[in-house]
Amino acid sequence: MTMPTTTPPPGKAALTGTPFADVTASATTLRRFLHGLPGVDTVGLEARAAALGTRSIKTTAKAYAIDLAISMIDLTTLEGADTAGKVRALGAKAVHPDPTDRTTPKTAAVCVYPDMVATAKEAVAGSGVKVASVATAFPAGRAALAVKLADVRDAVAAGADEIDMVIDRGAFLAGDFMKVYEEIVAVKEASGQARLKVIFETGELSTYDNIRRASWIGMLAGADFIKTSTGKVGVNATPANTLLMLEAVRDFRAQTGVQVGVKPAGGIRTSKDALKFLVLVNETAGADWLDNHWFRFGASSLLNDLLMQRQKLATGRYSGPDYVTVD
Repeated sequence: MTMPTTTPPPGKAALTGTPFADVTASATTLRRFLHGLPGVDTVGLEARAAALGTRSIKTTAKAYAIDLAISMIDLTTLEGADTAGKVRALGAKAVHPDPTDRTTPKTAAVCVYPDMVATAKEAVAGSGVKVASVATAFPAGRAALAVKLADVRDAVAAGADEIDMVIDRGAFLAGDFMKVYEEIVAVKEASGQARLKVIFETGELSTYDNIRRASWIGMLAGADFIKTSTGKVGVNATPANTLLMLEAVRDFRAQTGVQVGVKPAGGIRTSKDALKFLVLVNETAGADWLDNHWFRFGASSLLNDLLMQRQKLATGRYSGPDYVTVD
């Protein structure tokens, strides 16, 4: 898809003259701001997410939505057993998801560990597919800041276009919001021109209020995207936590003029699920986010189901089990 002009990344310079210019002046002002955010109506949030999930998308609109979802995927492999061959195969699939139908959109990116960035970069060279790299001691984030920053710089030096970092959940849950904020700022600086996705691991934050606070910390600190999860814990992306984050980016842009993307990751495996998330985007943040520059799916097996459904719409029948690769 054609990428729109990038909005300048948020941060102190971008927030000058906004209501948030002094929010991060000290740990006290940041804490006061975060605890002053409206409390989340759990029942209302989950009911709205469920209601939007019942919307039906038919025929031409469904075909468009499936192609849009394919174009929004960060095709991901983050396993200890990853090999160069597996990453090259992933890159080939990202560039030509369906080799029998070259009208199939490319995925937005491939996402790998830092040591596989160079291999992934070579595999997608010239295609426009981005290479994203997890960093900052993913997935636990248990390392010294110097180690995390070295991880980021290694990935960027190898050619990463995007960095997916994890926040220090221990610091966040202990109420040390300034530490979380300052770490994101430092990672943003180390990322250089690479876009930064900040992962909250929503399944470990316990409450919707905490997810809202983490979203605002990420946006204030300079995140280009806020991301639900690593995909490595029991609870990952859900319609409700993604809806909450979409509300946050909508409100942030309304008050600052700065647009931030959203990436749900983990547990989104079917076309039906992906289309529900696209409805959430359209109805909550708006059409400006219906583009892979501002919305992504962190997934691996999701692409296979989207391809199966795409062929079903084109031919009227489901393909055989060998039509798509098994991830």
